Amino acid sequence: MEEKTPPVSVIVPVYNSEGTVEATIQSLLGLRYPNTVELILVDNRSTDRTSQILSAFVPRIRVLRELKQGQSAARNHGIREARHSVVAFTDADCVVDANWLTELVAPLHDPGVGISGGHIHAIEPCNAIQRFGDLLHNHEKSINTFTPPYAITMNWASRRSVLVEAGGFDETMFRAEDCDLSYRLIQAGYRIVYRPGAIVAHRNRSNLKGLFREGFADGFEGVKVLKKHRAFVRQFGHRSANLKAYRALTNKWMRCMSQNADFYTLCEATFESGKKAGKVLGSLRSGRLEL
Repeated sequence: MEEKTPPVSVIVPVYNSEGTVEATIQSLLGLRYPNTVELILVDNRSTDRTSQILSAFVPRIRVLRELKQGQSAARNHGIREARHSVVAFTDADCVVDANWLTELVAPLHDPGVGISGGHIHAIEPCNAIQRFGDLLHNHEKSINTFTPPYAITMNWASRRSVLVEAGGFDETMFRAEDCDLSYRLIQAGYRIVYRPGAIVAHRNRSNLKGLFREGFADGFEGVKVLKKHRAFVRQFGHRSANLKAYRALTNKWMRCMSQNADFYTLCEATFESGKKAGKVLGSLRSGRLEL
């Protein structure tokens, strides 16, 4: 059994985050953790003021430069350079709770746990669309309810050796790379554990256009994950075409156009429409039908 509060390297990929990354860093510097914490921020070719903001926090943080575009490449760079045996991830548009790391790392003393993931909610104050985003980032549901389960990288911790053994994040993926790595670790025999006390606040999409685009990206990149793991997900009853979902989406839009419409249904229909459109185009790109 490993110690419950080992030294940790926290890795944050950063790209054009001048409006949010300072709050992220300040929250990380405020962590209450009873051992050494290394803060690694990986600048992924930012073109705004991000680099200057990061430089102002050196040497309290380590700044790495990753020229290959994509969060997967940035996180892998951080994993390679991490000095500690446990690594944790969050994003440059997140704020972590002071006890986040203590709560998140605790399950990793069990060698059968490959990923520990915590609670994610919208940064306050937030509007109704951002509040709806909490349903999309429901980590308890993705870990404890979905089959197969997956973890989300904005609130994730693993032993470094487990990630290296798995080959790290797939750098051909620009979204859903966390789902892909989760599936690979599950197939390697590891478990994913949910920690409700490990809390991260996230800047969710604030308008319907952003919600549609988020759904589109999830659907488009998700096809690649399903193609890569088709034999694995088939064990859990996954079907390449889910016609019931399209009928349900049509009913939601009919409700939106009726007098009984509610804002939640509008948000749900907008996101799911984006996701279905992404799946259609993703299927055409990959040559794998996932509708």
